[in-house]
Amino acid sequence: MNQGREQNPRGDSKSGPGWGRDGDRGNREGARNGLWEKWLIFVWLSLAVLLALNWIDERDRLEHTVLTYSEFLRALEAGHVGTVTLRGQNIRGELTESGREALEVEDPGSFETVRPELAGEALLQRLQELDIDIAAEPVERPWWQQMVIRALPFLLLLALLVWFWGRMQQRAMSGGGGAFGFGKSTAKRVRSEDSDTRMDDVAGSENAKKEITEVVEFLKEPARFRELGARIPRGILMMGPPGTGKTLLARAVAGEAGVPFFSISGSEFIEMFVGMGASRVRDLFKQAKEAAPSVVFIDELDAIGRSRGAGMGGGHDEREQTLNQILSEMDGFEGEESVVVLAATNRPDVLDKALLRPGRFDRKITLDKPHREARRDILKVHTKSIPLADDVDLDRLAAGTIGLSGADLRNLANEAALFAGRRGLKQVDWACFSDARDRILLGETREHGLSDRDRQIVAYHESGHALLAYLLPRADALEKVTVIPRGRALGVTAQVPEEERYNFNESYLRDKIAVMFGGRLAESIVFNELSNGAENDLREATRLARRMIAHWGMSERLGPVAFPQQQEEVFLGRELGQQREHSESTATAIDEEVRKLLVDIEAGARETLEKYRGALEALAQALKERETLEVEEIREMLKGRVREGQA
Repeated sequence: MNQGREQNPRGDSKSGPGWGRDGDRGNREGARNGLWEKWLIFVWLSLAVLLALNWIDERDRLEHTVLTYSEFLRALEAGHVGTVTLRGQNIRGELTESGREALEVEDPGSFETVRPELAGEALLQRLQELDIDIAAEPVERPWWQQMVIRALPFLLLLALLVWFWGRMQQRAMSGGGGAFGFGKSTAKRVRSEDSDTRMDDVAGSENAKKEITEVVEFLKEPARFRELGARIPRGILMMGPPGTGKTLLARAVAGEAGVPFFSISGSEFIEMFVGMGASRVRDLFKQAKEAAPSVVFIDELDAIGRSRGAGMGGGHDEREQTLNQILSEMDGFEGEESVVVLAATNRPDVLDKALLRPGRFDRKITLDKPHREARRDILKVHTKSIPLADDVDLDRLAAGTIGLSGADLRNLANEAALFAGRRGLKQVDWACFSDARDRILLGETREHGLSDRDRQIVAYHESGHALLAYLLPRADALEKVTVIPRGRALGVTAQVPEEERYNFNESYLRDKIAVMFGGRLAESIVFNELSNGAENDLREATRLARRMIAHWGMSERLGPVAFPQQQEEVFLGRELGQQREHSESTATAIDEEVRKLLVDIEAGARETLEKYRGALEALAQALKERETLEVEEIREMLKGRVREGQA
């Protein structure tokens, strides 16, 4: 929104959020006009010099009597020519005294003419026959032309320097700083009317919106809060996994605040020149203070805000200098200046502690992946402009997209619309959303020429996963199984939890590992041998079992003790090394307990599959024929077999 003119805390008058841009535009236009004026003066001076030189040359020519070639030949035959100087087609010479009298030419009697191009040899021969003194001069341009040609490179260089200097002045006026402006801030200044994102466009982050809205209200009406003795937070740090809406929330602040908004990425501060990052920080905060009240948004703060003291250069490291300058600027705001710093990061654990103390980033907002209701609200926002068919149920879609972030849900809606467009539909139906979800969660389908033997192995492998997921009571609910290659997998068994899980008990984890073993066990039971298709299943099962034993205390032998397997050490901004905090005997005991847990779970899963061998065969045969089975089809197929327990 546009504000009227207001008085800033330092007493100088300024207009609303767009005042700086209008001033910058005027400065740029003035710089361009000044550059054109300089060029016009340079052109006029050059023309004046050329005209003067040409006038000098013409005046020199007026000192000679100009004869036609016929007059020259008659004077030559009459013996009135004393000497001749040949210069290309130009002929200059001196007349004799009788020639001057005959032609009525005053002293000194010099003349000039131009011969025809074909008369050269005949004229020279005639001059020799008449015994006329002949001189020759090389054909050269006038002296002033030679001077201009010799000076032309220097003139071009001078013109280039004038143009370059004008460009530097123009960039300096517009904030770019020209060739010597590396230290100028590259932050983008955004006005409220230039941002089309509002708080209503941000769904699923109500607590974060509440925190941010309070700051926006303070920027709009600072007097109301100051009367109560409240102080605006100087920094707000938004933390969370990628795609949870940190940058979207910042764009909403830019659209709602009604004050100048400066946006920059943390990586833009770092340059190859030492000190440029700190210089850009100073310039950014200088602009923000001059435009106060204002908002500064630094995206990917961890690019410059990592813990100090780990770089090769110590305190002289360029990144650390930039961080030190940010710390100084944030803690050096004058009391009457209303400048709020928003920052976003995916790695709050690596940030320097000085950044996180009160007085710098006073508030820390955590944005997690959305829960079911939040996912439904996000889908409503992203499908607002999409024509939906009657069979589309956003509640059902939200329930089947557990673990997806806001960015993933936006991509889901877009992919569904693309599917509908490719199929020539007027509305986006449930099949489009289902296919889009499978593409995001399971991967894109790909062509893969499998032999009959490999296709059979994949069918039994996925049937083993699916059967255990269907039978085990605490496993995640089965949704579909397919033997169509997707992503890097030759087949996929999809499970979707019925509810959000934040606590994992031991029985749930054991069933989860059992489902991972299902494919390997099915191959072993049917073919009496194993293949390499279970590599990822074994890796994930072992990782989960080790966490159960070493981190979560789910072992009677080891007791309620946590044995962390790695201690992060930060060096040059990277986590390096793994340091064990327990003895070799304890490590051996952990390995034995992990193996014992996995063997025990595998034995129980094998027993279940052997008991329902008929159901396994039926599932595999149906997969080979149909390639994809939904949970309703699997439930209908296994209903009688599971109840009767056929082997």
